[in-house]
Formats: sequence, C-alpha cells, structure tokens
Amino acid sequence: MSFQNNIVSIKQVIEQAVNTPSTVAQTKSAWLWQVFAPILACQFGRFCLDSRQVNQGDGFVLLASSSLDEITSIANANRYLQAIKDKASFVISEIAAEQLDLCDVSIPVLCVPEIRTVLGDLIAARLQLCQPVSLPMVIAVTGTNGKTTVSQLIAQLCQAAGIQAAVMGTAGNGRLGALVQAANTTGDVLSVHEFIHQMAQQGVQVIALEASSHGLDQYRLQGVPIVAAVYTNLSHDHLDYHADMQAYRAAKARLFDKAYFPTLSVGVINHDAEYALFDYTKPCGYELYGYGQQTRTDYRTKSVEPSLDGVALQIITPQGELSLHSPLLGLFNVDNLLASVAVFDRLFAEHWTDLPALVANLQGARGRMQRAKSQLGSFIVDYAHTPDALVQVLSSLRRHCTGELIAVFGCGGDRDRSKRMPMTQAGLTHANKVILTADNPRSEDPLDILAQMQEGLKADDYDKIMVEPDRRAAIELAVRCAGEHDIVVIAGKGHETYQEINGVRHDFDDLSVLNEFLTKYQK
Repeated sequence: MSFQNNIVSIKQVIEQAVNTPSTVAQTKSAWLWQVFAPILACQFGRFCLDSRQVNQGDGFVLLASSSLDEITSIANANRYLQAIKDKASFVISEIAAEQLDLCDVSIPVLCVPEIRTVLGDLIAARLQLCQPVSLPMVIAVTGTNGKTTVSQLIAQLCQAAGIQAAVMGTAGNGRLGALVQAANTTGDVLSVHEFIHQMAQQGVQVIALEASSHGLDQYRLQGVPIVAAVYTNLSHDHLDYHADMQAYRAAKARLFDKAYFPTLSVGVINHDAEYALFDYTKPCGYELYGYGQQTRTDYRTKSVEPSLDGVALQIITPQGELSLHSPLLGLFNVDNLLASVAVFDRLFAEHWTDLPALVANLQGARGRMQRAKSQLGSFIVDYAHTPDALVQVLSSLRRHCTGELIAVFGCGGDRDRSKRMPMTQAGLTHANKVILTADNPRSEDPLDILAQMQEGLKADDYDKIMVEPDRRAAIELAVRCAGEHDIVVIAGKGHETYQEINGVRHDFDDLSVLNEFLTKYQK
C-alpha cells in the first residue's frame, strides 16, 4: 500500500477513528481530541513502529520495550529518536519526556503513556483513509494449547463452505495453502492491522487468528474488529513473562472483555478446562457458549470412537445431534473440533447441515499430530512443548499403542525454565521410552538445558531415558529402535523449519528428517 500520495493529518485520523462504530476510540473521543491537540495539524504518510523503516514524512510511534530492563530500553529509545529525527513528521512516545534526550530533536514529540489503548484504532483509521475497505470478520482464539489447530480448522470450515478465509498465527499468516511465516504468534499492532487490511483487499471474509497472552497483554490486537472469541485451555507456560498463573490467566481473559474489544458478539469457552478464564455466570454483553467432552454444555460429545485414522463421534449442539468423522488424531483434537464447530455454527448457522461433509475433509495443522507415511510402526510429529500438551499427546496415543510408545523431545532455551523437569516427568509417566534432546537452545548450552531436565531423576528412571543432544541423531535413534507396533512421537517443534542455536536459525524440519530416516531404515 502506497502512502506517498496520500498524506493526511492527525486530525483526519482521529475524526475517522472516533466516527468508527464500536471502537475504543469512539468511547474515548473527548480524551483523544484533548491529548492530541498539540499535533492535530501534523501531516504524515503512515504510522511506523520500527525506526529502521521510517521514511520521510512518516509518523513514528515510540513504544517501551517489554523485554529489556528500563535503562537499556531508554537508551535504545534515545538511539531510535536520533535515527528518525530528520525524517519523521512527529513522534508519539509511550515513554515520558523526562526520560528522553530531546535536546536536538526539532520535530514535535507528544508523550502519551496510554497510547497502546487506542493505537490500533488510529492505525486502522489511517489505513481506511488511504484505501477504504470492508473489513473481514475476525475470530480470535486464545489458550495455552490448541490455538493453531482451532484457528486453522475454523478457516478450513469457512473456506469449504464458500466463505473466503485466512489465518494469522504460529504456523504463518495468509490464505490457506499460501502461508507466510511470521516471527511471533501475534504480530505487532501495526503488522496485524496491515495484514487485516491486505486480506480485505483480497476479498477475505473471515480471519481466524491466534491471540497470544503476550499479544493481549501488550495491546497488539487493539482495534481489531473481533466478532468471536474462543478459549481452549490454560496450563503452565510463559511464566518467564507473566508473574504467575493468575497474571497469565488475566492476560488471556482480556480477549473476552468488551471494554477491550467492543465488536465482540460471540464467546466460545471450554467448560472442561482446568482454569475458568473468567466468571461465566456474570453478564458479559455478548452470547456465550460452552463446549466439552465431560461437561453438559452447549456443544458436547455423546460418543467418541478414536483410532489412528481419526475419530468417529456423535455431538450434541443447540441445533440438534450430528454424526461426524474427523480425520484428526487424538482426543484433545476432539476438543479442538468442538471449539471450531461451535464458533462456525454460531456465526454461520445456515451451514449446520453441511458440517458432516465439511468435517470429513479437514486437515490438521502442519506439525500438529501429523502422521508420517511409514510401512512399519506409526510416527507422529507434534508441536507439544509444554508439560500439559505432551501429556495430552502421549495419553491420546497410548490407547492405540500395542507396542511401545517412544517420545523424543527437549526444552527451548531462554524460555520458562520451571517447565523443564515437568516435561521430563510427563514423558516418563506416559511413554515407555524417552529420548531427551535439543529443541531450540537459542543462547543457552543444550547440555545445560538437558541437565536441568534431568534434575531429581532416580537411577531406575534411566531404564526408560536416553539422552542424545543432537536432535537429528535423536530422531534417527528413535526410528532405528522402533518396532512394527510401536508409536514414535517427535515433539516440541512441529511446523518449525529451523533450529535456533546461538542466535542463528539453521534449517531443520522434524518431518523432513523423520522421513529421511524412515526411508533409510525402510520403515
């Protein structure tokens, strides 16, 4: 999108934002006019969050770092100011003026500590002024596990029903079959809005996106026209970022708060989840529906017959009973299917009778319980990288395993260290053999990570555990050892096509490596 010939003023942007129905900007109209009064006349091309991407006449938004200490964050902020002071039209800063070095900065610098609460609305307004479009419905999925699968299943159901759909999340952004890999599950607020606007230009009617706790906490989805929110589950993860599980839960719960997302009209929650995301008995201002396998709720299973070819199930819905066959492996994928069917049915009720045919043709997300082709044994690649996710994968496969269940996994570096030993315990409890290996060590020594994964182990635990730091060699070991009736799970990296070591991403695809050794050992 070109902004060169489409210069606007801040005044025009605010007018567009406050006149857009069901936005936070509309409710904060008086505040916006007051706070932005000093720069209303400033004209600019586009908003920019990255100093390296600022072009002449852009508006630069300076946000505080969420990952660096305050001293480093302020030092970086002043460096960014120096880089853009002769190019940007103005600066909107989340950081207070007294912390910035403004001595030789002649362009207007407006300090707005609460800028994140309206930034998405302003970005969306700027995009509409450049090129007006009818925005897609946005369905947002949050939870520790299942976000990628549920968002992709929703998009597949829509697409198969003739509703143009796209996804945004861990496995990539874009139309199904043409995903572009992204750095984060939930991108920054500018890239999110630019993506939605781009999809609208391409005729997309529905976007199913993953709402990470980081993204929600940092307002990266602010201003996104979310019409439906889905909650899958909550378990131990990201406690290197959140203070505790309560803070983690609170970040996820934002997705279901109309104060943050005024366009919300449908909520779908997992009634079987260990943690309730909020008080479901209180009025929330939108329709709230539940799903589950163990709870008597709106969308629930009547019967479930799993196999290594998928799951046959009877489900009960507000519109009646349905007989479905899902090609997705694992009982936890029944939960993911229920969530997807529930939100699809609430938004597109006219397609209820089409659901058996639509579900039969679903495909699991890449690297999510993905079965490799083999002549002997069963070999699965999955993204499970939390203790709870690993338990779900292994316990789901256990009931189909007539031989041994072999699990290959590690733990990522520079991430929540408190889940390392629980990952090992999950493997020991639910698998017959465990091969501990490297995941994405990042800046950490893989041997240190593996040592932490073995803390507290007893001597007889090593009857089940092998340690192979080289992930490629670990996968080969698993394939070589696997018998005709065994099931091997390569867990932790799923769809990823790299292994990050000391800041460098090396080509590495679990499925490709697995297929190579299946061929080598004729399995």
